[in-house]
Amino acid sequence: MFQSRTLAAVQAPIIPVIAEYIRQNPGTLSLGQGMVSYPPPAAALNAIRTFGAQAEEHWYNAALGTPRLLDCIADKLHNDNAIDCTQGYRVMVTAGSNMAFLNVLLAITDPGDEIILPLPYYFNQEMAVRMLNCTPVMVPTDAEYQLQLALLRAAITSKTRAILTVSPNNPSGAVYPEAVLRAVNALCLEHNIYHISDEAYEYFTYNDAKHFSPASIPGAEQHTISLYSLSKAYGFASWRIGYMVFPEALLPALLKIQDTNLICPPLISQHAAIGALETGAAYCKTQIQRLAAIRVQVNAELHTLNDVCDITNTEGAFYSLLKLHTAKNDLDLVKQLISAYKVAVIPGCAFGLHEGCYLRVSYGMLSDHNIHDALKRLSTGIRALS
Repeated sequence: MFQSRTLAAVQAPIIPVIAEYIRQNPGTLSLGQGMVSYPPPAAALNAIRTFGAQAEEHWYNAALGTPRLLDCIADKLHNDNAIDCTQGYRVMVTAGSNMAFLNVLLAITDPGDEIILPLPYYFNQEMAVRMLNCTPVMVPTDAEYQLQLALLRAAITSKTRAILTVSPNNPSGAVYPEAVLRAVNALCLEHNIYHISDEAYEYFTYNDAKHFSPASIPGAEQHTISLYSLSKAYGFASWRIGYMVFPEALLPALLKIQDTNLICPPLISQHAAIGALETGAAYCKTQIQRLAAIRVQVNAELHTLNDVCDITNTEGAFYSLLKLHTAKNDLDLVKQLISAYKVAVIPGCAFGLHEGCYLRVSYGMLSDHNIHDALKRLSTGIRALS
């Protein structure tokens, strides 16, 4: 029977692929999938303890999200991101920020259009672009994984519909400076294209790095779209709850898309999200302080491998991107790390890094009881296999 040629050309999702290798090798410690080890705040769980007692809690709800959650999001955006949602922006709650990104693409593109993705990209976003028969235009970052404005400008064509920035970045951990994000936003305004700003890791910054939201720029409300998620900061990965901030002119298109794909965001997840957002960012920042201590240990261990790989110090998210001094295929090397050393990472090819052997190390799930063992397995394996 016929199957979609478009989908056949899309890369396989790497996380399930690695998960299957892990399943085949019991006892493997994962430094692969991007999750955190800490749970949601107590208020999030308390918010759903009585959920379902009211008949209307089982009905379809508003496509954009419940009024109470939208109010919580508006307060959060004002306090944490300096975004005023009353000035030309609207908010839509989605089943995670991956869905928000796909909704946006459906609203702003036609087949054959182009989306500029700085390299390395987040694999699900490149996959989404290709699924819609659009073209991802990969633009290299520099040796520190920072944006190169001249290259971004040169990549814009009559088919370009948006430039995507992910800061703090997955997979590199790079945090883009405010001045650079302002310049990208101005470039998008100049060329009448959208600036899509993925801010899923907004709270995960270290040392002197600061997160900046381009939607806070005066006059940016006509061309700026921001994506957010509770999955990372609030330990909400399985709850599938995110949201986006978008220009009001896109509302009719996005309502069509939301009604077709989701009808409305899951109500129980929205109740939990209200509890999380009412707890506030202080909860996230406390957890991230603990993660920062783990990050120090991870960096110390990885830098013992300086003779066999290149490591770029970055100041965000919970990832390290390693470039090994080897001609080996990165996916083959990942399989060997899992089978021989019982430790899993993600190959750089999933992020568009095909020149060289790259590995993404995720330390968000590490804790005091497994960090030493996981890092020892990784460093031993890399040294032996490189």
